[in-house]
Amino acid sequence: MNRKIAIVGAGLIGQSWAITFARAGYNVALFDALAGAVENAHDQIARSCESLEEFDLLSGQDGAEVCARIRSAATMQDAVDGVCHVQENTPENLEIKRVIIKDIDRATPKDAVIASSTSALLPSQFSEGLEGAHRCLVAHPLNPPHLIPAVELVPGPSTSAETMATTTALMKSIRQTPICTLREVEGFIMNRLQGAILDEAFDLVERGLSSPEDVDAAMRDGLARRWVFMGPFETIDLNAPGGVADFIDRYGPAYDRIGAHRPDRTDWSGPVAESVIQALQWYDRRTRSNWRDDRLAKLAKFVEKEKES
Repeated sequence: MNRKIAIVGAGLIGQSWAITFARAGYNVALFDALAGAVENAHDQIARSCESLEEFDLLSGQDGAEVCARIRSAATMQDAVDGVCHVQENTPENLEIKRVIIKDIDRATPKDAVIASSTSALLPSQFSEGLEGAHRCLVAHPLNPPHLIPAVELVPGPSTSAETMATTTALMKSIRQTPICTLREVEGFIMNRLQGAILDEAFDLVERGLSSPEDVDAAMRDGLARRWVFMGPFETIDLNAPGGVADFIDRYGPAYDRIGAHRPDRTDWSGPVAESVIQALQWYDRRTRSNWRDDRLAKLAKFVEKEKES
């Protein structure tokens, strides 16, 4: 099995990706065209690994062991030689990414996946016209990926199903949580969800309905607690006796009124409801509700302890 990874771009995201892959046992080559960037990255990676070791987040390894799997590459060609996956982390500039990814496409083995950490650019924008467009995609993490497991996998029009499957399996192997879009869309998934919340947060403050402090408290001590262990669909499934369908019947009209000002708002009771209901058939609702409550109790205890420290 090929366990060689190239990280192109040694800034904060590149450093975190290097830790994530090395912690999972992969051999990582770190490259950056900026003079001194890789050396500075190694210093920061070492500090981060010390902290991870202290909190027992290196899967039983020590920090030095993880750092030893991360080497400096003097050139991009050296970095990508024989790799199975390239994680690109250059500045959020389309022209820069087009040039870099074109160079990566020329230099890498033809079966290596080329993944960009971009948070705003669509894969079609930087892979169009490339010979290896079928092996290009976005793999967008939340910063820092070595502490937050979610990573969005976004295919371009030319991205092959094999590339998506290979990258999904790779992310699972390094204990990340792959979140796959079915086609490219601006904002991907997490930024679209975050954007909807931020729009409402700003609106509440602008209309004089809440202070910024209370909006933050509503998320921090309310919804965020609820969403640590499950997402919004599973949450509403457990918050009504009859699950999602019951929740929509009980509260749907109120949410219709709340969201009446939003253009093109989705009808919750339409065909999409059945898709959501079917996706939540994998658990017994009473057992899952007890599971949630037990973990929320542990979380409450942890938060109280942190407040006291």
